[in-house]
Amino acid sequence: MSNREAQRFETVCVSETSDGPVHELVEGRDVPISKTNLVNRTLPHRDRRMVGAWCFVDTYGPDAVITMPGMRVPAHPHIGLQTVSWLLEGTIEHRDSLGSHQMVQPGELNLMTAGHGIAHSEESPQERPPRLHGAQLWVALPEHARHVEPRFEHVVDLPRLRLGDVTVTVIVGELAGEASPARVHSPLVGADLDVAGPAQVPLQVDFEHAVVVTSGQVEVDGELLRPGRLLYLGTGRDRLHVTSASGGRCLLLGGEPFDEEILMWWNFVGRTHEEIVEARERWMGELAGGFAGEQVRFGAVPGFTGAPLAAPALPTSRLRPRGRR
Repeated sequence: MSNREAQRFETVCVSETSDGPVHELVEGRDVPISKTNLVNRTLPHRDRRMVGAWCFVDTYGPDAVITMPGMRVPAHPHIGLQTVSWLLEGTIEHRDSLGSHQMVQPGELNLMTAGHGIAHSEESPQERPPRLHGAQLWVALPEHARHVEPRFEHVVDLPRLRLGDVTVTVIVGELAGEASPARVHSPLVGADLDVAGPAQVPLQVDFEHAVVVTSGQVEVDGELLRPGRLLYLGTGRDRLHVTSASGGRCLLLGGEPFDEEILMWWNFVGRTHEEIVEARERWMGELAGGFAGEQVRFGAVPGFTGAPLAAPALPTSRLRPRGRR
């Protein structure tokens, strides 16, 4: 998914984590990603930039995509991150410059590792279910992995377990002794919780965690959450109490506090002003040159019909560090 916010400012995230449990509500904001599609963005936020290596959280829907055009995010580039696509309802058609072509279905994981550079598109297919509902998340790659070769993984057989009245799907990382086969590059966890009643969810005590509700209502740490809010929980917890009176779904996100500064601008996760400028110039150069020649970094997206997204203009001032809070 592409960052289409009108005000495209750089974000430098630093590891200013709380030492121990906290209870911090983050209000999401509605962001247009196309003329017909809105998402709710809870990360990055002015008050909370990251949770572990998780640096971007968009939720969307449920949208009636039979009577609407559906999702259509044209080809666009990424560096320095992994995209995690997770659906509750509907279908999304993924294409990328590696030649991958995959239909994303509910309960299945699409994990794209950008590394030093990749381009992809996401859209609702012509033949599709009547509703679309899901989440797109980014994981910042640590220094040792951020220049790796790009790759794409589609994982159907994810581990599922029952904890009390909660059905847990481990999307990435490890939870309660179950590990996702998806390849990540820093200690983290991402899990879908289908909450029908009370449960105690075990947590890794040295991770920081957060919860964002995707459907219905879920009570987390005594707080009744609805979609559009993220509850940051800090570190130092070995378990979390969740429940729901009428049923709900949420994402549990966590990870080892990320100890590197990262600079986010548009669809790029880098470290310096010069790196962001160079990535933008390369993408715009490829657009102008038709993705031909030896200097292709991102590449064309085979099968996508339509113009790729042009990068927004850089700010007139130098991209500079900003605090996490």
